[in-house]
Amino acid sequence: MIDLGGWNDLLADELAKPYFAALMERVEAAYARGAVFPPRGELFAAFRLTPPERVRAVILGQDPYHEPGQAHGLAFSVREGVKLPPSLRNIFRELAEDCGVPPRESGDLTGWAEQGVFLLNTVLSVDAGKANSHANYGWQTFTDAVVARLRALPQPVAFVLWGAQAQKKAAIAADSPYPPPLPPAPPPASSSKPPTPAPSAPTAASSAASRFPRSTRFCRKITNRSLIGRSKLHRTQASPWSPRGGLGAAQNFCF
Repeated sequence: MIDLGGWNDLLADELAKPYFAALMERVEAAYARGAVFPPRGELFAAFRLTPPERVRAVILGQDPYHEPGQAHGLAFSVREGVKLPPSLRNIFRELAEDCGVPPRESGDLTGWAEQGVFLLNTVLSVDAGKANSHANYGWQTFTDAVVARLRALPQPVAFVLWGAQAQKKAAIAADSPYPPPLPPAPPPASSSKPPTPAPSAPTAASSAASRFPRSTRFCRKITNRSLIGRSKLHRTQASPWSPRGGLGAAQNFCF
């Protein structure tokens, strides 16, 4: 039995399909054959940490980090104490430039997931040292179905698609009644240059920095909680982005 926490009922029909059984057979064989990331027990961590009723934003990536000690089941996240990968530094840089969130040293995004940010990769497993090595296993079919369920949730959900593989799901996410998904961020190597707008994304902006205000304005309308700063945030008169304490009467949602 696959443990997806609160997602099990919503995805029950998908989990029963023949392709998913074949997918899991390939994944289990890969774990038996050698080192695969994330650890088997954390393969579906994103689902267990962010049940459907709590989802307010989706950050979609490609596949897990493929070096030891990095991936733990949440897209872009690394464990406490692990050096920040370039892609995660890029995200933190955008947060600092657009939202004024101070850069953080920890790359563990568990706090984000617990507060409603669904950190999903398009492919959920990878061989050690071999990026995108499980791309043809069948994960894309599964994550297509997940994105379709996300767009149909009763609450507003914002999508941020980071990278070319994630951008391929824009057409699915665009069926949501809310603003269309944001286009991919620039790769780490070109983080100082404006990205090339994706033809399939009609809302593509000329730079990463110009994209985030739109998501911020949208999210301010759909929640009175503040997500994504250091770990847990609350708004105070002295500081709109205080890293101390839990969620309070926050008015901004910034990512």
